[in-house]
Amino acid sequence: MSEAETLDEVLAELRSCRICRDAPLYPPPLPHQPRPVIQASATARLCIAGQAPGTRVHASGRPFSDPSGVRLRSWLGIEEAVFYDAAKVAIVPMGHCFPGLDAKGGDKPPRRECAPTWRGRVFAALPRIELVLAIGRYAQGWHLGAKEAANLSATVANWREILARPVHPRVLPLPHPSWRNNAWLKRNPWFEGELVPVLQAEVARLLKPQV
Repeated sequence: MSEAETLDEVLAELRSCRICRDAPLYPPPLPHQPRPVIQASATARLCIAGQAPGTRVHASGRPFSDPSGVRLRSWLGIEEAVFYDAAKVAIVPMGHCFPGLDAKGGDKPPRRECAPTWRGRVFAALPRIELVLAIGRYAQGWHLGAKEAANLSATVANWREILARPVHPRVLPLPHPSWRNNAWLKRNPWFEGELVPVLQAEVARLLKPQV
């Protein structure tokens, strides 16, 4: 991003992006019309880095407007109005458009064109981000490196060490709040018993008005 490029300029260009549909670097092209989804403001101190929109989010154009969003907000300890306040919370997925469904009816991985094209420019225009919540393997691979993110359970289990690193912004790895992870949550009760209280304290601190 050039020094003169503002967040509004980046977002306007991103929201009109059609690379994966009209000029895909990794065929086949996106099988439907793109509808990039993002929530961002230059004042946000918290960033939620998810995977990619699902069918419901593609239809609504609003991130996490599905049951996963309900669970995620309960983990964060915040109401819907705060969650969708772009001045406080940025939501920057690894892929901004719904990638389509695979043969088994699940969501395909985020389009590989998206993050290399947009992620650097978006984060360069979000200078106040202090904490990135890396949700799922794709976001963890980008923000922590592919080697460290090779095993999601091990990555999330190492959350204390990762969160304590002297980097900016800090990163906190989380599993995806999808119902598909219900079994994982039952096998790992420490997540809701130990990690979630720290997560909620961090979120409350970052959303507190600055004097």
